[in-house]
Amino acid sequence: MSVLSLRGIGKTFGAVAALTDIDLDVDAGQVVAVVGDNGAGKSTLVKILSGVHPPDGGTITFEGREVEIPTPAAAHKLGIATVFQDLALCENLNVIQNLFLGQEIRPLRLNDVAMETRSWELLRQLSAKIPSVRVPVAALSGGQRQTVAIARSLLGDPKIIILDEPTAALGVAQTAEVLNLVERLRENGLGVIMISHNMADVKAVADTVAVLRLGRNNGVFDVDSVSTEDIVAAITGATDNVVSRRARRGQS
Repeated sequence: MSVLSLRGIGKTFGAVAALTDIDLDVDAGQVVAVVGDNGAGKSTLVKILSGVHPPDGGTITFEGREVEIPTPAAAHKLGIATVFQDLALCENLNVIQNLFLGQEIRPLRLNDVAMETRSWELLRQLSAKIPSVRVPVAALSGGQRQTVAIARSLLGDPKIIILDEPTAALGVAQTAEVLNLVERLRENGLGVIMISHNMADVKAVADTVAVLRLGRNNGVFDVDSVSTEDIVAAITGATDNVVSRRARRGQS
């Protein structure tokens, strides 16, 4: 049974249909890459799952029960964490302060020792390469900042993590570092939704690729049995979702 299932999700903004009849399934320990051209509906889908926008129709099922996600707090409580592309880190604060910002450990006063211990636990869980949790985030590389943002998302023990363009604007070494983090999340049994434009990254870490085109599903592919060219063809509309259905039937 999938941890997260979407059926018939729709969202309109005035006369514009951003999403129409979207289906998506994410299992525990699975990385699902959601790809599509600009305007395909990826950002709207992320905002629906993170509680920013309510859907206009369809159902969201989480761990076997139908749910609503009216607010970001509701998404967090449910077990869905989102790491947005801008990361929302405070560069003048250190790693510990960023991890616990707004959710500090303080029975009576700030418990620095407990927060530092928990910070290292989270970073070790990701096999992260952070030299010190006392260093300001401004001194970290792009890959290390992404590490901090992902570690922060783990504080609520989520079941699903959404990564919005996690390797955008990163160099080769930093991209490899972030892709290793994605693999650690999968190994820890989390379901991961990765929004990406980078087909090399998708082929490197994803198990399944879900293509959106003009706000609709246009194919679900198994990464091991699909070529980059076929994925790009579905993104651009050179093929429609009939191709992906044939591919899936061939796998069964």
